[in-house]
Amino acid sequence: MNKLHQYFVVVALSLSCNIAQAQIGQPYIHDPSTLAECDGKYYTFGTGGGGLISDDGWSWHSGADRPGGGAAPDVMRIGDRYLVIYGATGGGLGGGHNGRILTMWNKTLDPKSPDFAWTKAIEVCSSDGMEDNDAIDPSLLLDPTTGRLWATYGTYFGTIRLIELDPATGERVSGNKEQDIAIDCEATDLIWRDGWYYLLGTHGTCCDGVNSTYNIVVGRSRSVQGPYLDNVGRDMFHGGGRMVIAAGDRVCGPGHFGRTIIDEGVEVMSCHYEADFNQSGRSVLGIRPLLWRNGWPVAGNRFRGGNFAITSERRGYSLELAVDFVRIQQERESFWRIDVTKPVVALPEQKLADVAGTWPAGAIAVRAGDYMFRPHQRWTITPRPDGGGYLGNCYFSITISGTDRALAATANLELTTQPQFTGDDSQLWRIEQLTDGTYRIMPKAIPGQEGINTRYCIYSAGDSTPTLAPYDFASDNSKWNFYD
Repeated sequence: MNKLHQYFVVVALSLSCNIAQAQIGQPYIHDPSTLAECDGKYYTFGTGGGGLISDDGWSWHSGADRPGGGAAPDVMRIGDRYLVIYGATGGGLGGGHNGRILTMWNKTLDPKSPDFAWTKAIEVCSSDGMEDNDAIDPSLLLDPTTGRLWATYGTYFGTIRLIELDPATGERVSGNKEQDIAIDCEATDLIWRDGWYYLLGTHGTCCDGVNSTYNIVVGRSRSVQGPYLDNVGRDMFHGGGRMVIAAGDRVCGPGHFGRTIIDEGVEVMSCHYEADFNQSGRSVLGIRPLLWRNGWPVAGNRFRGGNFAITSERRGYSLELAVDFVRIQQERESFWRIDVTKPVVALPEQKLADVAGTWPAGAIAVRAGDYMFRPHQRWTITPRPDGGGYLGNCYFSITISGTDRALAATANLELTTQPQFTGDDSQLWRIEQLTDGTYRIMPKAIPGQEGINTRYCIYSAGDSTPTLAPYDFASDNSKWNFYD
């Protein structure tokens, strides 16, 4: 490959990586609800009514329908229905801090379905503009341990409050008394994991475009009613909170956290960014991997591709072409007789041109072995937005660096490399960061099997034997890492 060709490849890869940084289509929204899936599509609702729909979780467009206007809704599937909660006023919207929070149900989120019909909205709480609370920015938690339904709400204008709702009706539980659980944040969300309740709140300033300082912080408690303490023991009722996500990567002002569990050990967080510098500073939907470190949630970074060694969590061996190992010629000195008067020089690494001629011309199998930074162990991973996507990212091609030789899935659930990347679904790869920071790598499709593959991943069946097998978060065989 000549230098000019190399330059254009690098530029093209850089542009593809930039494209892959954000949701595509028209992902413009403010105060998005937690993502909800309905009949194979994803939905999120925002301030002002309406919301976004996606067929694959990657490309988003308008079309979601939510009556009532108002602000900052949340949505949750309970049984065979969807419950939406939203703020009718408050937050300085048409009534100052005289807020009202309402709930309503629908059998489906698809506006084109014959079953699509929202029930009459029910008020579950309010604020009078004088009390130390603003009834806006609600969210929902259905406690998996008790089946009880909770809602939090509130802004910087006072406290964050907790109330209990009836999961059968969406109404306020009779006699329930609201409880103050936090200050100095808004747009809160409650989640549960491994015996802990987590309160995530949006801190900082909003609604000022690229000057917004929104960020998301968290505290946790063994009781849904708190107290919610951060990593150094500060109570969120006294301003505590551990950082989950802040500005970075040309987006700023992340707010309105939502958690979506895709699979065991595969989670994403949703939010909006107050401003995307690459999209005219607009407020856009953000989807990031959700990691868990020492019991605390933290936003991961969307995988964007590049040049890597791909190593197994099982043993640390590197994914490589099954070709002969070509030795590097070196003038050696006996290690017990080193001549320290001789100058020290940097040795060149093995080049692709030095070894590619020894490789077979057709398909080449794949194995794993000790990483030696050799050409048959270096992979270029390139975003392929034209190949579609999944929740939070597009598919990728995986090729031997400096070549067009593409990793592919076979009909007998093995791995091979084909001489050319053609864009076939068996050559496209879904790459997701897991909650422990490792990755799973899944082919978009397996030859001979119908539909999109969501079961089989690259699996280390032995230290040196990669194959395709059902994903298992409990096994390091399913997990891989990328090193540049």
